[in-house]
Amino acid sequence: MAEKQKLIEIKNLKQYFPVGHGQVIKAVDGVTFDIYKGETLGLVGESGCGKSTTGRTIIGLYQATDGEVLFNGVSVHAKKSSQELKELKRKMQMIFQDPYASLNPRMTVADIIAEGIDIHGLAKTKEERMKRVYELLETVGLNREHANRYPHEFSGGQRQRIGIARALAVEPEFIIADEPISALDVSIQAQVVNLMKKLQREKGLTYLFIAHDLSMVKYISDRIGVMYFGKMVELAEAEELYRNPIHPYTKALLSAIPLPDPETERVRRRTVYDPSQHNYKEGELLEFREITPGHFVLCSEEEYKKYKAMYS
Repeated sequence: MAEKQKLIEIKNLKQYFPVGHGQVIKAVDGVTFDIYKGETLGLVGESGCGKSTTGRTIIGLYQATDGEVLFNGVSVHAKKSSQELKELKRKMQMIFQDPYASLNPRMTVADIIAEGIDIHGLAKTKEERMKRVYELLETVGLNREHANRYPHEFSGGQRQRIGIARALAVEPEFIIADEPISALDVSIQAQVVNLMKKLQREKGLTYLFIAHDLSMVKYISDRIGVMYFGKMVELAEAEELYRNPIHPYTKALLSAIPLPDPETERVRRRTVYDPSQHNYKEGELLEFREITPGHFVLCSEEEYKKYKAMYS
């Protein structure tokens, strides 16, 4: 079996925000993980856990407080020439959560999609530029007649397709999708996710898919990382995580997924996560440890021994 190639390496990433009087919010607090070329890594957790901040720091929208992000072995946050920075930004793109706020209402769809093409000089003539716009519209399931319209003329699902076309316009290798379906109707969500899966197959894309809908994350992801209060508490292959959750917080998250059977749902008991159950000693070192092959959990030495005994 061929060894997987690391596209993104995140090492002890921290993103702290000052809130005055010497206090800080530790939005991302020492997160370490890799993303392999061609895969989708899902990142889940409750609102405010730091998953979107992690995505924005990885792509360079925020300057990291500490730690390192490597893209193809090159540091994202190190000083670069304007040309190096421009090329890096072309290879890493983002699809935003709100398809209403992320598109400029004063620009036509053609200009929105072609903005990256213009910045990076990817079209030599106006004809080539429009040809590329038409191709992108068709790629995301729209048509060329949409090119001269404005964002307010489209539904939420169509706007998100425009956002996807804009991200694809510069031929990136890596796309961070920051809750790309949370603002859409349930009936439209599957269409957008299926489109993303299709594009990944056709173009060899790598995704970081950030969401709080665990059932949809399982559907699109190869591996899933679970975040809680700025820390990655568990990381495993999607099927393994759902079949065999280890961290108590992951168990609580999975128990919150509603079941389609109303009778079962009525009597089913939810798991409630209580952080105090860990009973850590003061100053005890928590580490991201491998319990079974490819299945990592943030735990103390004592918990590690217990998990190994239970799951190995």
